[in-house]
Amino acid sequence: MAKEASFDIVSEFDRQELVNAVDQTKREILARFDLKDSKSTLELEGSKFLIITSSDDMKLKNILDILYSKMTKRNLNMKILNPKKVESSPGGNVKQEIELRSGIDQDKAKKIIAEIKASKLKVQASIRGDLIRVTGKNKDDLQAVIQLLREKEDTLDIPLQFINYR
Repeated sequence: MAKEASFDIVSEFDRQELVNAVDQTKREILARFDLKDSKSTLELEGSKFLIITSSDDMKLKNILDILYSKMTKRNLNMKILNPKKVESSPGGNVKQEIELRSGIDQDKAKKIIAEIKASKLKVQASIRGDLIRVTGKNKDDLQAVIQLLREKEDTLDIPLQFINYR
């Protein structure tokens, strides 16, 4: 009797690496000549939001570019960031909230499961909270699902990791 193999699909990021990238960005804001006296700030609000404030849009975009470069060096996927609209804040400053994506929401999970079912591979996928468990008798089918989802990751607009493969 064949034992079923399985793996989990998750969407997570290393929080400590993000904290390090934010800290490095803050240090660079203080050191750069064009940002030195702009009263620009970058704050990590809990585990859900980044908030950037600056004196104008151009400086805000520069801070975002610095943050992106620091995140790239730390192997953090840019898809974890969901930037909101730039708003005016008191004192003539601009402010932007950036939501941090973690976990797979129900709509994305249903879309991923639909992709797996459309592939006609002999596997079963089920939603378990904010992860998706994929099971099947043939490990080659599971590998094919991982390959399929890696190819479709750009259209899904979230970073995917595959864990607990057994």
